[in-house]
Amino acid sequence: MRHMTRTFYIVLLIVVVAGAAFLLINKTAPSQSTESIEQAQSGSTAEFGGVSLRIEYATTTAAREFGLGGRESIALDEGMLFVFLVDDLYGFWMNDMLIPVDIFWLDAQGQVVSIEQDVAPETYPNVFYPTAPARYVLETVAGFAREHNVVIGTPLSLKNFPSVTE
Repeated sequence: MRHMTRTFYIVLLIVVVAGAAFLLINKTAPSQSTESIEQAQSGSTAEFGGVSLRIEYATTTAAREFGLGGRESIALDEGMLFVFLVDDLYGFWMNDMLIPVDIFWLDAQGQVVSIEQDVAPETYPNVFYPTAPARYVLETVAGFAREHNVVIGTPLSLKNFPSVTE
């Protein structure tokens, strides 16, 4: 009887600790929409394809996951720059996207290494990958690459590329 009572309290303690840890983790995690708003406020202007673009940064995991999802439009002179810690073959999909976009993968120096044009929301769940490792990914309104003759090697001129913040 004493052994059963002791086992019960040990199991109860484990359940309480696990529940508290779960609540603490979920309570302190930032929401995706808050992260996206914070990132949108930290943007700057860049030259790309001979055009001045207003750039929003996605430097945290949450902001990169949310991206441009849920937006009904994006201006012709806007883009979102996804910032990663290391060069890799980062895949992008159109989850929660409402508008088509052009996707540009850029190396650590800001040179275009791969392009995917006119990617429609209906392509979800397809994942689009670059043909070469990239450090940054820029999404713009669909048709931007064609209209501004952006090709492999086109530079994104930004005074200071942002760093990953999370």
